[in-house]
Amino acid sequence: MAEEHLKTLTYRFSEKIVNAEPLNCDRAVINARYALIDYLSAAFMGAGEDSVDKLLSLIEDEGGSEDVPVIGRKTEASMLQSALVNGYSGHILDFDDVHSDVRGHPSTVIFPTLISLAANYDVSGKRFIAAYIVGLEVMCRLGRAVGKSHYLKGWHNTSTLGTIAAAAAGGYLLKFSVGEMEKVIGFAATQSFGLRIQFGTETKPLHAGLAAQAAVRAVKFVQCGISGTSSVLDGKIGFFSVYGEGCDYAKNILTENWNRSWEIVEPGLWFKKYPCCSASHHAIDAALELFNKYKISTEDIEEVKIIFPPDGDSALIYSKPENCREGMFSAEYVVALALSGQPLSRDKFKSSNIPEDIRKLMAKTRRYHDSSIDIAKDSVPYGRFTIVQLTTEDKRIYEARVDCPRGAPGNGLSLDELKNKLRNSPVSKSAADKIIEVILKLDTGEDLNRLLKLF
Repeated sequence: MAEEHLKTLTYRFSEKIVNAEPLNCDRAVINARYALIDYLSAAFMGAGEDSVDKLLSLIEDEGGSEDVPVIGRKTEASMLQSALVNGYSGHILDFDDVHSDVRGHPSTVIFPTLISLAANYDVSGKRFIAAYIVGLEVMCRLGRAVGKSHYLKGWHNTSTLGTIAAAAAGGYLLKFSVGEMEKVIGFAATQSFGLRIQFGTETKPLHAGLAAQAAVRAVKFVQCGISGTSSVLDGKIGFFSVYGEGCDYAKNILTENWNRSWEIVEPGLWFKKYPCCSASHHAIDAALELFNKYKISTEDIEEVKIIFPPDGDSALIYSKPENCREGMFSAEYVVALALSGQPLSRDKFKSSNIPEDIRKLMAKTRRYHDSSIDIAKDSVPYGRFTIVQLTTEDKRIYEARVDCPRGAPGNGLSLDELKNKLRNSPVSKSAADKIIEVILKLDTGEDLNRLLKLF
C-alpha cells in the first residue's frame, strides 16, 4: 500500500474502527444493552402505526426473501426491506434515544442494520453488542467532526451521519479489514442524505429506515466487489469539505483516544421520557414544574414566554403547528399540553387536529433567545437550557428553568424505567420480560438467535 495512502483521514479512521476493543469497558457493554431495550421499546410501539402498513404494502408488492424479522409485525422480509421498516418503526414516534454529540438518533439506524446482518451471518451476541458500541462511537465522532453548521444548514444528522456509522458497525460486526472498512465508509457516505425540513412528517422517520437500508447496501457492495474510493472523507470534494468544515477540523476528533473512553459512557445516551423531539424536553419539564407547583388555570394565563439560548430551538421548527404530529417539534404545543395538565403521551402526537383549548394557550405563547444567560455546568446538551415564564391576568409572574431534563445523561432513566417502557409497548409483559432477560445476558450466537425470534 502506498505510504501516501496511509496518511489519509479515511484510512486512519478505518484503522481505528477495525482495531476498536469496546468489550474491555464493562460500562459501555451495560449501556449498549440498555440502548437495545430502549430501541426495541420504541420500535414495538411504532410498529403499529398506519404508515408502517404503507411500507409493508410496498414490500408485499416488491416480494423477495424472508430472512429478517420485522419488529412487532410477526413477519419477515429481506435484509434491505427489514432494515427500512425496523429503522422507520424505531423513529416514527420520536421516542428513540438521542446523543448530544450526534445531534440526532443513533440506535434507530445502527440496530436495524445490525439486526439485518445478524439474521444472515454467524455472529455472537458479544460481537453484536461490540459492533453497536463501535457504530455509536463512529456516529458521535462524526457528529463532532462535521461541525455545528451541518445541522444548522438543514441536514438531518440521523441519516447523514447514521448511514456511515451503521455501515461501519456492520463492517465491524463482520470483521472487515481496514481496506474493506474504507470502502464501506465510502459507499455509505455517497448515500448520505436527509433534510430537516421533513420534520413533523412521515418522511423524518423514513430517513432512519433509509439510512439503515443504505448501510446494509454498503456492506453488500463491499462483499460483491464493486469499486469505489478509499478516501471518501478526504480532500476538497470529500465528505467533510462538502458536508462539514473540512478535514483539518475533523482529523483529530476522528482519530484520537480510541479505546480510552467511549461516547456511550461519557457523555452517554439520552433515553426519552416523552415521545417527541428531545429539544422540547427542557421546556416540558419546566412547564410541568410550574403546573405541579402552582396549578394555575390556563384561563388565568395572560402570556407565556419560552426562553432559549441562541439556536437552542433549531430542531423545533413549528411555532404554529397545524396538527399534533407537527407538535412533536413545537415548543409552544408541548408547553401548552404541560401547563394544561395533560399527559405527554403517544396519543397527543398523532396526525390529528389540535384541540381548541391548546390552540388558545399556544396563541399566548412566544419564543425568545437570550445569549446573556449563564450556562449551567451540568446542562445537556452543554450550553442548552429552557426557561418557561408565565404571566397571569393579575400580573403575577412565575418561572422555571431546566438545564438537564429527565432522561438526559446526568438525570437519566433507571433500568426499571427502561424495562417498564418496553412493558408498556404492545408486546405482552411476559414477552417483554423474556426480551429483557435475553438482552441482559446477550453473549453467544444462540442468545442472539433467541432474541431475534422474540421480535
